[in-house]
Amino acid sequence: QASGGEDEIQQLQKALLDYLDQNTETDASLVFSRKFYIAQWFRDTTMETEKAIKSQKDEDSSEGTHHAKDIETTGQIMHRAESRKRFLRSIIKTGPSQFSTLKMNSDTVDYEDACLIVRYLASMRPFAQSFDIYLTQ
Repeated sequence: QASGGEDEIQQLQKALLDYLDQNTETDASLVFSRKFYIAQWFRDTTMETEKAIKSQKDEDSSEGTHHAKDIETTGQIMHRAESRKRFLRSIIKTGPSQFSTLKMNSDTVDYEDACLIVRYLASMRPFAQSFDIYLTQ
């Protein structure tokens, strides 16, 4: 089920990047926005992977059992991270004008859809998920 969620997030990322690419002629700053999002998602993937592996090691040292299961889970974490990074690297290597030809579907994203995608992807970030905790404290 996690891979289904990953596919959904990657499709949203592609749709957002495609929107940015389509509008770079009218607003040159969108080229930098596109690069920023790619770099941020790459960084997020690295940070999430390190955090997940650290939590696996902490669980392993505290319990001492299920060692084989932890190794498999760590392997799955690394595989998921590598597939995300491969996806982002393929986008980086593809120029913005070439990227529009690689769209997953023919639906075009308008400004309102792009705003919704940005809000959704931002809500998936760790800070946004823990914001309620900060407010209650």
